Amino acid sequence: MALLEARGVGKRFGAVVALSDGRLRVEAGEIHALLGANGCGKSTLCKTVAGAVAPDAGTIAIDAEPRHFRGPRDAERAGIALFYQELSLIPQLSVEANLGLGHEPRTRLGFVDRRSSRARARELIALFEGVAGPDLTPEALIADLTPDLRQIVEILKVLAREPRLLILDEATAALDGRQAERLFEILRRRKGEGVSTLMISHRLDEVFAVADRITVMRGGATVAELATAETDRNTVVRHMVGETKLRPAAGRRPPAAQAKAGLVVAHVSNPRLRDVSLRVAPGEIVGLGGLQGQGQSAFLQGLFGVLPFSSGAVTLAGEAFMPARPADAIRRGLAYVSGDRGRDAALSGRSIFENLIAAVLVREKRALVRRSVLVPRAAQHADSLRTKYASLSAAIGTLSGGNQQKVFIARWLATGPRVVLLDDPTKGIDLAAKADLLAIMRQLADAGASILIYSSEDAELLEWCDRVAVFNAGRIVAELAENTLDPFHLTRASYGEVA
Repeated sequence: MALLEARGVGKRFGAVVALSDGRLRVEAGEIHALLGANGCGKSTLCKTVAGAVAPDAGTIAIDAEPRHFRGPRDAERAGIALFYQELSLIPQLSVEANLGLGHEPRTRLGFVDRRSSRARARELIALFEGVAGPDLTPEALIADLTPDLRQIVEILKVLAREPRLLILDEATAALDGRQAERLFEILRRRKGEGVSTLMISHRLDEVFAVADRITVMRGGATVAELATAETDRNTVVRHMVGETKLRPAAGRRPPAAQAKAGLVVAHVSNPRLRDVSLRVAPGEIVGLGGLQGQGQSAFLQGLFGVLPFSSGAVTLAGEAFMPARPADAIRRGLAYVSGDRGRDAALSGRSIFENLIAAVLVREKRALVRRSVLVPRAAQHADSLRTKYASLSAAIGTLSGGNQQKVFIARWLATGPRVVLLDDPTKGIDLAAKADLLAIMRQLADAGASILIYSSEDAELLEWCDRVAVFNAGRIVAELAENTLDPFHLTRASYGEVA
């Protein structure tokens, strides 16, 4: 008898279909992996099982009994505990307080039993003894802990509930190798006690090392259920990506176009990168692929002087180039477009015109703003992206999010850049604007610019780029071009298998 069985689970968020046919069967005392590309519905399915999201359709059964959870507490009473990918800890409280929050041991008079609470916290922390370091104590504040220790506390918080089904959504993302292996040891021990684990992971080596069975999702539906011992990585990846369509070779730059490198990056590192090297020729569009948060943005920010490189070397057109701040990069002809417009791009409270010309003023070291010269220039680039605005004098905040993003892209087009750094630039812009951006990227490349683009949408990289460098854990693990520039090879490299 299965501990958990979900059938035909569906969930919509407005017009977005997150789940159309989620199916999942987890046996008692097994470690089960749930895999799929970003946005396939894995996390949503787990949240429906754990009572955090109410399904619109389908059934969820525990021990063959249909259940309708009204919230996470209902699921906890049924023996289900979920580790959230977005940590749910309270930074201002101690480790001990977070571990027992809502489940504190009580004295006969109803007060919190501090002695029992402290002892339980020490018992849980001891599970990671030898791999967590001396800073993880019951008294430590969550705000003072490093990301890996916060992740361990979140894991311990779930283990403290002593669930029958433990759901881990990317639980090893911030852990080092020793910490991850200790977690797997704990899961194997729990398995021997009849406890089941459902794990979401983007690391196929982990899955094949610890999981008994694998369920694969794609496009909101379950597409495969596999025994780990009877399958291989390529089979899993093919289920994840489905039928792959190769981009026509005519749309790519020939290898000869890469012979002369305009931008050469050699063995650079910063707090989020390890020994990264890459060459980008004039006229070439190179994508930065891989799962989110693997160092792509840190690489672009290093080139732009936001997160300076601590080692290595960079040359631009044969000249040494290592910017310590964005102004240095702008004056050498670099442009940086961020998808996080609120944090990185907007001059809040200023006009559209001021937002458009900000980079020009730095690049050209203009002391005076001559509106008669700059207004037509700014309007030309804004109009090239079909930006909708009433007047250049209007405040940037009067525009929609998508039109704001077009303004920030146009800001850099006005500088005539030699190197364009695009950090997930299409967030919040419509399909027509994306097509316009692609056309402008090609125009810039044809004029001799070197273009680097990170996108959280694999399809954009495969459609737009001549090559894709795949990042994993802060380093480049594969470069895809020509016959390997397809969804299968990109997914395989992203999940830890070198293409």
